[in-house]
Amino acid sequence: MMKRTTAAAVAMAVMMAGASAFSLCLAGCSAQGTGSGAGTSPVQESGNGNESAQNGGQEAGSGQNKAQGDENSQAADAQGAGNGQQTADAQGAGGGQQAADAQGAENGQPSAGEAEDVTVILDYVANTNHTGMYVALDQGYYGEEGLNVEIIEPTEGATATLIAVGKGDFGISYQEDVTIALTSADPLPIKAIAAIIQHNTSGFATYADKKIDSPKDFEGKTYAGWGGPGEEAVLKAVMTQAGGDFSKLNMVVSDGSGFEALRDKADIMWFFEGWDNVKCKLNDFPINYTPVRDLDGRLDYYTPVIIANRKTLEEKPDMVRRFLAATEKGYEYAIANPEESAKILHKYAPDYSLEMLTMSQEYLGPKYAEDSERWGLMKDQVWDNYTEFMAEYGVIDQVIPADQCYTNEFLPKP
Repeated sequence: MMKRTTAAAVAMAVMMAGASAFSLCLAGCSAQGTGSGAGTSPVQESGNGNESAQNGGQEAGSGQNKAQGDENSQAADAQGAGNGQQTADAQGAGGGQQAADAQGAENGQPSAGEAEDVTVILDYVANTNHTGMYVALDQGYYGEEGLNVEIIEPTEGATATLIAVGKGDFGISYQEDVTIALTSADPLPIKAIAAIIQHNTSGFATYADKKIDSPKDFEGKTYAGWGGPGEEAVLKAVMTQAGGDFSKLNMVVSDGSGFEALRDKADIMWFFEGWDNVKCKLNDFPINYTPVRDLDGRLDYYTPVIIANRKTLEEKPDMVRRFLAATEKGYEYAIANPEESAKILHKYAPDYSLEMLTMSQEYLGPKYAEDSERWGLMKDQVWDNYTEFMAEYGVIDQVIPADQCYTNEFLPKP
């Protein structure tokens, strides 16, 4: 849907991250995402205040016991043996619990009675790509798994880089960005762990009155985008395959004015069907739209995906599984209940109208697990096809095996 970080931004961030340890959004996104705070979930309290209060009560109780110590000393002596045994038993039980807690922590499990803090970094402001996670947060699915999840927007750079340097536990990224990050001179330690949507729902949009019917008609026209290397590669490929001359296309960076730019500022833009097309429909703005996957089958890649740091996967496998179990439940709810899930998302993204979110959710809901056994699953063929495409058009300089890019290991078992 909306794409904030670009492949170029990720490539630059990869270099910066290596030295130290997609940023204009996709055409039209700046106009669509009003309010930098939209989509940031309320921070859930971890319960430390209650623990402090309990500790304070315990300290007060200790003081009272000491004051009464002399008065009760004879009784204490008489009961010494019994009390000593009770103390030993209590200490043994406490030690056993501590050992169990320590072992659980090593496996990514929280201590008994504690919720484990988890941070998710989005790719942009909250939108219907993220609905399942907000449903899981709102409906308590994360809490049921012992997780205290906070969903935040990326404010410091590319999400892939933020996850690589430990700023968050999970992030929202794209197959393209993950592949570029892993094939760079200094690869990032990240891996995709779930596909949010099974098919690429993006394509090229033009103003209907301009009669641009094919990529060959892009010749002599102006394309407004975000300036990423993958973007240029796709345009070159589809124009060449349609018999057009890519050198005759004028490429500019979008000014963020949204779909209205197609009327008089640009001729072609890259839209996300479940978001930009919905906005056009609500505003009675006529467009011609061609899905990129219809132009080249290799362009039917995963976008977006959930990523994690490899260290997190190695050290906290149980936490990762619990997170994905709750997240899957959230997306299953969104698939079955588009109107209700749109209302839930609206709580966290109030800058968008409920009408728009509902229309977007009704379109995107069936896409989350389309043509898949279940939500989140990824296939080698999809990764290999787009990797081959990027290598062919010079986006990456080496081919990387699919199993180095993603895993289905942590998804719930059917």
